[in-house]
Order: sequence, then structure tokens, then C-alpha cells
Amino acid sequence: MSQINDFVIKIATVNGTGSASANGLLLKALFRMGIPVVGKNYFPSNIQGLPTWYEIRVTKDGHMARAGHVDVMVALNIQTYQRDMAELQPGGVLIYDSTWPRNKVFDRDDIAILGVPLSRLCNEHFEGARSRILLKNIAYVGVLTALLDIDRDVVTELLAETYSAKPKLLDANREAIALGYDFASEHFACPLPHLRVERMDKTAGHIMIDGNTAAGLGAVYAGATVGAWYPITPSTSLMDAFKTYCEKLRIDPETGDRKFCIIQAEDELAAIGMVLGASWAGARAFTPTSGPGISLMSEFIGFAYYSETPAVIFDVQRVGPSTGMPTRTQQSDLVSAAYASHGDTRHVLLFPADPSECFEFAPVAFDLAERLQTPVIVLSDLDIGMNDWMCREFTWDANYVPDRGKVLTADEVDELPKFHRYLDTDGDGIAYRTLPGEHRRGAFFTRGSGHNRFGGYTEDSADYQDVLDRLLVKWATARTLVPAPAIERNEFARAAVLTLGSADGAAREAIHILEDEGVALSYCRVRAFPFNDDIKAFIDAHDAVYVVEQNRDAQLRTLLMQDLEIEPAKLIPTLFYDGMPIDAPRIVEAIRQHHPRTAVA
Repeated sequence: MSQINDFVIKIATVNGTGSASANGLLLKALFRMGIPVVGKNYFPSNIQGLPTWYEIRVTKDGHMARAGHVDVMVALNIQTYQRDMAELQPGGVLIYDSTWPRNKVFDRDDIAILGVPLSRLCNEHFEGARSRILLKNIAYVGVLTALLDIDRDVVTELLAETYSAKPKLLDANREAIALGYDFASEHFACPLPHLRVERMDKTAGHIMIDGNTAAGLGAVYAGATVGAWYPITPSTSLMDAFKTYCEKLRIDPETGDRKFCIIQAEDELAAIGMVLGASWAGARAFTPTSGPGISLMSEFIGFAYYSETPAVIFDVQRVGPSTGMPTRTQQSDLVSAAYASHGDTRHVLLFPADPSECFEFAPVAFDLAERLQTPVIVLSDLDIGMNDWMCREFTWDANYVPDRGKVLTADEVDELPKFHRYLDTDGDGIAYRTLPGEHRRGAFFTRGSGHNRFGGYTEDSADYQDVLDRLLVKWATARTLVPAPAIERNEFARAAVLTLGSADGAAREAIHILEDEGVALSYCRVRAFPFNDDIKAFIDAHDAVYVVEQNRDAQLRTLLMQDLEIEPAKLIPTLFYDGMPIDAPRIVEAIRQHHPRTAVA
């Protein structure tokens, strides 16, 4: 059976050998041929020496999740060779470096094993140990180009774009491509009879981008001018992207003045403190971090909640607890982010599903933070933040005006008999604020200790409770302002799937697989916390709801029960927490276990 534009390539190498450029070249070539693709990078947390893998799903149907199987394995790491070969499904193809003998014990009768002397070819044609290692990676791209019928002109065009300013590197890369291509063409049936690609027209109007780059760009468009952070995997590249775009878009062309401020703090607690200071002064400020950073920031997050100071935090989640596996993905910060800090706190959370929403949610986060005068946390994850996704080209409303919320001007302060910082005059739980220096009568003392509705210090029980009760009113207002869920109802379904974030693609694909088996399911993806009434109505309308999430302790299910008072038995935990991006087959298998409770069309 031919698999045209529908298979998975996985490349196993050693971290630090420069395979990223080759893998990116392969992904972009397929994308340029109009074929939907998604790339997943599985790399160790040390600098070099340990196994690393890159997985490309070629998907004519545009699925953005892992497939859960491998069809073509480029096995260049002897330490993982047996494991890599075992991942191939029957009928798959294994490509290995035949420069050195291979143990026959590792043979399989149900796959094709193709030996290519990559090291020997590169040793004979290139000088320098480092160059040979790097160009061996480009040579395997040549092999795959021949085997899979990838347009060689597209590969050559990409090389020319990459190395246009470095003729020697361009020539060497072209030669490496030719070495792999010519060897495969001479020794194997090319293209493969059952695995190959054909040009399509499904990538027009799309781009390849990772979530951290998209979020950094979104922060620029949202009007953020201050970024403070302490480097932590996997969020550091978000600030790198913000810096890159600020240097392109935020430097006065006439004076050369920089219209932005980026500060690397000594730790995460200092970073969020800088953000709060800048936000209090009127700037749009943010910090990117991950789970351990949220833990360290908790004290200041609580201060921002209680003092009602805007702040935006991008939490690119990784595996925990503690250091965990820093370069693996998870959705395990939901509860810690929702209630960060001691005491009674509740924080607005946004859950982007892909890089496109990372861009889209950036201005939403800043608008909500200022409108509600509170921290807003955008919970991405490593899969979204650091992997290559195909997304529609970003659009931007040129008429966008930042929502600064209830900020009084000097003239408006003049019209008041007296300014009271924490007095709710509109009934929505949100008080008016002023910016420092605007008006002497609008000055107030910002404190994290007990204060009353007028901003004065107090330890009076009734005054303290009055402020906390008003913050609950604000929470109810937030429920009406956050992004609505994405809901797809199936009229025949008595059961449903509910998920968030990067699990979206796998969950949708799983529903389609089950539909083909006669299982009818509705679908809901929550996009924000607090949850709105549409989510409660959706859950109430079904007998059983499979809550798909990537953590051990069913944290999304916990939030649903607490925030919406949902009957626990109705919410069936469907959990994945091995650190790998979720795939549809595992969701399908988990739901099949509860098949009697699932409606069959």
C-alpha cells in the first residue's frame, strides 16, 4: 500500500553534532512543496553527547500532532540503534551509516534496511573533522531526497537562501546533498515504491514558526516595551525573539533611540519584581518563564493580585516536579499558576493551542491584565514553544488600540471630589487607578499588606474582607472577558472530549478516528480560566466527558470541579505525562477503555 504524503520520518543523532540545520532543511523543503508538515524535536538537557531525535510528520490531511508511529528511521546513533529500529512499524525503512559493520542481531524481516556509508563519503570529499560531521547530516538529506522523491531543486534553492553570503559553505552543502542523492539513486530503488511525496497546494497562506517566536512577536505588537527575565528552558527563546523584533521595529530610525528595555535579572523573583515596577509606572511589561520560575515568582504574583498591579507572564511549561526533565513537555503548571502565592488568590490563565494563538493571545493577555488590574499568565508548553508548527499567516488589525482599562487622566482626577484607589464605583469589582506623576491628587500608596477600599493601611477584619470580596466580583467580571472555548457539538453524542492547549490537534484527530468506528463525540477546547458558562453548559449536556490533559494529577479536571462545581464522576481523567507530545492513538485507546459509556452513532 502506497503512503503518499502520509508518513513519519524520524532522525536519530547525537546532540551537538549539528543535525538541526539538516532537519530544518528537510522540513522546509517538504513545506515548500505544498505538503503540510509538523516537526518535533526531542533533545536532552545537557549540551552535547546524549541521544537526540527529530521527527517530521508528513500529513496530507494537515494533522499537527504526533502520529504515534515511525515509517522512515535515519539511525545514526549506535547507542540507540536497537531502540530506533524497534520504533519502525512493519513495512518501514531504516537508513544507517554502513561505514562500520552492523550487528546482524539488529535485523528485522518486516522492514527494509538500507546502508549508506555516510561517514566514508564525507571523509573522502571534505577536510576537517567538524566539517565532515556537519556535512554528514546534509548528506542524509540527499539520501532522503532521492528515496522520497523530494524536489531537489527546492532543496538547492533553500541552500542558496541560507548560504548566499558564504559561497564555500554553499558549495560544500551542495556537494554533500549530491553525495547522498547519487549514492541512493545508484544503489536503491528511487523513489521508494510505497513511501514518497508529491507536490500539493496545502501550504499556501501558511508559515512555519514556533510558539516562542510567535509570542515574542505578539508582545511587540501588543505594545510591550519592557521585558525582564531569568533564562530558563524552554522559555528563553521567547525573550530572544522579543529582542530581535524590538531591534527591527522599536528603534527610532532618525535618532537610533531604543524604544524598549530588556533586563536579564539575577533570578525569577527579581524578574517579576521588575515587571511589576514597570507595569505600575504605566509600561506594558512581561516575563517569560517555566514551572520552576512560577514557583519562585509566587510571592510577587500574590503581591500583584492583592495590590492590583497588571503583569503578563508567559509560562512555557515543561516536565516537573523540581528540575524534572527540562527539555520535555507537559501541562503540569495549571493549578500552581491558577492559585500562585499564599492566601486566597485566583489568576487569569490563557491556553494557546499553537503558535498562531501564542501570537493572538499576547495582546489579549496585556489587555486583560490592564483591564482587570491583575496578573495574567499565558500557559504555553515546550511542544508549542520550541517545535516547528505550520500555521496560517498571522494577521493584525491596524486599528488595534490597547485596552488600558480604568486609568484616570489628570483632568479626570480633577473632576473627582477625592480619589480612592480601591473603591469600586461601577459594580464590576474593578477600581480606578492612576499612573505615577500624572497628578498629585491621584497619588496612592501601593502596599501588599492589609488595606481598605480607600487605599489606607488597615488590620480591621471587616475592611480586609471587603477588599477580598470585591476581588471575587472582579473574578466574575473576568469570566465574561476571557476568550471563549472552541466547541464542536455532535448531535448524536452523549459523550465528549474536553482538553486544552497543545493537546488540541491530537484530540481532534482522535475524535475523527473514533467517528470512523461509529463512536460519536462532541468536542470542547477551553482557552482560558476562569471558565465561562458555555463550558458548564457543554459538560452538563453530556453523560461523560473525557478530560484529556498532559499531567499526572488531572489538574484541568480539578480546576473544572472547583471553578464550575462539576460532578466529579462525569469528568473522566484521560492523562498522559511521559514528557512526549501527545498523539491521537493513545487518546483513542484510552477512550476505548470506557466504550460502554460512549454513544455509538
